[in-house]
Amino acid sequence: MTHQLKSLLICNQELRPLLTKAHELKVLQHHFIAVAPPNLAQSSQVLGLQLGTLSIAVANATIAAKLRQLGPELAALLRGRGCEISGIRVKVQVSYNHSPPKPAPRRLGKMAQNSLNELSCSLPDDSILKLTLEKMIKTKG
Repeated sequence: MTHQLKSLLICNQELRPLLTKAHELKVLQHHFIAVAPPNLAQSSQVLGLQLGTLSIAVANATIAAKLRQLGPELAALLRGRGCEISGIRVKVQVSYNHSPPKPAPRRLGKMAQNSLNELSCSLPDDSILKLTLEKMIKTKG
C-alpha cells in the first residue's frame, strides 16, 4: 500500500475501518498461505472472516473440492496460529484469476536453424531480413 493512500486511510475517520479490514485480510491470507499446500494456496484468495467462518475464493472446482476435504485440518492449523476460525467456506469464482506461470522461451530446432541460416546466406549483406534472421538464430538457437 502506498504511503499516501495509507496516510489518507489513517487520517480519515470514515475510511479507517477499511484500513483495519485490509490489514486483517492480509494477515489471514499470510496465515492461510503458511498452512495450505503450496499448489492450493497459490490458486486461492482469502475473502474474509465472518462469525468464525473463513471464506476463500478459488479459481476452479478441483481446487475447491480439495480445500473442502482439507477444511477441518486447515482450520485446526489456523487456530494453532492464533486465528479464531471454526470452519472454512470455499467459493469457486471463475473471475478470480491467479497469475499463471510464464511459459519458458521457445528454442529453434537444429533443422529450423539450418534452414534459416541457409536463407540468410542467400540474401544480400545489406538486407534487413538477413540481419533479422541472423539475430533470431542467435537468440532462439
